[in-house]
Amino acid sequence: MSRIAKHPVTVPAGVQVNIQGQKVTAKGKLGELSLQLTDDIAVAQEDDRITVTPRSNSRHARNMWATSRTLINNLVTGVEGGFTRDLEISGVGYRAAVQGQDLVLQLGYSHEVRYAIPAGIQIKCARPTAVTISGADKQRVGQVAAEIRAFRKPEPFKGKGVKYAEERILRKEGKKK
Repeated sequence: MSRIAKHPVTVPAGVQVNIQGQKVTAKGKLGELSLQLTDDIAVAQEDDRITVTPRSNSRHARNMWATSRTLINNLVTGVEGGFTRDLEISGVGYRAAVQGQDLVLQLGYSHEVRYAIPAGIQIKCARPTAVTISGADKQRVGQVAAEIRAFRKPEPFKGKGVKYAEERILRKEGKKK
């Protein structure tokens, strides 16, 4: 039995949640997000709490129970406060800058890498070696961060590349003479 799904999702003040059948829509100060749930899950809202229960005792229903609860919690949290992901760039001459609707990265290639910023995502560069990605949708923020990191993953010998701020790179020793 799921321990996460037992707890109801609390809806903070300033967030409106609308449930129509299997579609859950949350609206807050950062925008509006919606989610289509599977038919094996029942969603109910009483006052400022949303509860999720499985409709049957099947394996799929039990698997989707906590997943659905977590996705609804991410909707509510996203429209209320949003999500951020920080990236760090390390390497000689490696840098990033926002120009209009593009993130321009210098990553040691013979050309600059241009990444078009998707709608609903904000990217800021406080320093040339720090990139902050923020938005209401947790999945999209993580996906954008993963796409930017994939341009030049950190290598284990010198640690050069784009890495998550909390990521720890396991360093390898170089060749010996």
